[in-house]
Amino acid sequence: MKRINVALAQIATKTGDKSHNLRIIENVCTNAREENTELMIFPELSVTGYICRDDFYQLAENINGPSVNYVKKVAKKNNMLIVFGMPTVGKVKNVIYNSSIIVSPDKEIYSYDKLYLPTHSVFEEKRYFRLGNKVKTFDVKGLKIGMSICYDLYFPEIYRILALEGSELVICISASPSTRKEYFETLIKARAIENGIFMVLVNRVGIEDGLNFWGGSQIVGPNGDIIRKGPYYDEETIYSNVDLRELDKTRPFIPTLRDLRPEIIDELSKVYHDL
Repeated sequence: MKRINVALAQIATKTGDKSHNLRIIENVCTNAREENTELMIFPELSVTGYICRDDFYQLAENINGPSVNYVKKVAKKNNMLIVFGMPTVGKVKNVIYNSSIIVSPDKEIYSYDKLYLPTHSVFEEKRYFRLGNKVKTFDVKGLKIGMSICYDLYFPEIYRILALEGSELVICISASPSTRKEYFETLIKARAIENGIFMVLVNRVGIEDGLNFWGGSQIVGPNGDIIRKGPYYDEETIYSNVDLRELDKTRPFIPTLRDLRPEIIDELSKVYHDL
């Protein structure tokens, strides 16, 4: 796949109301079909909302549960890949993850569990979710997609691995409040430049329990240029055509993957264990 039509759905969700939020997902996808969208992306925990606390245990589902099945029908009807966030149940009851799901028009399902769970200041994800344990690149309909979620963006090693696995386009779905706006806008560009990849940030809007989510969803090219960007604080779907051939043009001039020295990563591990 050389070019792909991408849509970033910068939506507000209703806390704990899966039926409402799934209808929003369906409506946005129906509208996006008119733009020939091939890849539709929604924010972190877009099925449930972000501040659900103990309700997450009742809201979480298996990846073959009713919410994913609903989105599978939407993906098939609109002939598009759909990426969205929801809490999922692990193999053990009441062990849940903050997950990003990809559903294809062929009803194939791919899932990634958030590796880094912020538990500081206003964030309390470790109280509810279990840490994911694997960096994941998926080959979906000829497109190599890397997956990440929100706070993962602060940890560059994830994106280095994704790039080395062959990811062409790395998606970071998020529920980032306004206090983190400048950090995210800096980091999304850094992750793109240092790995020579397309980065896509899809951040929600709206207010939950006093947190004001800033939106600003964007696509950043492998040279750090912002290709498309959504507004701050307002709901909007952002459309763009991404030319993956830009990877071949950029990487020879910023050859970070060629110059990578894995022994430095080994040194990081040694230093960390000496803390």
